[in-house]
Amino acid sequence: MRVLGVDPGLTRCGLGVVSGEPGRRLTAVAYGVIRTPPTDAVAIRLLALDVAIAEWIETHRPDLVAVERVFSQHNVRTVMGTAQASAVAMLVAARHGLPVALHTPSEVKAAVSGSGRADKAQVALMVTRLLRLDVIPRPADASDALALAICHLWRGGATSRLEAAVAAQRARQSRSRPALNQASSR
Repeated sequence: MRVLGVDPGLTRCGLGVVSGEPGRRLTAVAYGVIRTPPTDAVAIRLLALDVAIAEWIETHRPDLVAVERVFSQHNVRTVMGTAQASAVAMLVAARHGLPVALHTPSEVKAAVSGSGRADKAQVALMVTRLLRLDVIPRPADASDALALAICHLWRGGATSRLEAAVAAQRARQSRSRPALNQASSR
């Protein structure tokens, strides 16, 4: 499976593509950062993110897009830009027919480092080790995007299987209910 991780941001949006399977060696396919000038209008910056993310999807052909779930921050302006960039990433994925998974920052940190409270330096070091890279991915947004992809590869599959099993159980239950209701109404 190939996952595109997106660390959303309006000024710097990290992207990282990782290929692999749970329990097997992971490989970094590509990573980088989309930068948009703060002096440009927000609409122009969002359009630039749209175009760049679409290019990454077309170039690297991921099976899924993992996006960092936006969390509340004290700076409303920062959280708005992050939320807007996140929405663009999800929209581009949907336009390309790709499923989207959202992961919280603490979930990503725990998956990669073993601690949901790890700092950026610890996450970057573990990403470098897990992907057997020669250098730590810079800037931190690129490293965070790779961590999102790793998190999904390791945790997302299990979560998806659990969700599918629950959905299948509910479907079986709903198919059996009408028959019971019809039988009881006679």
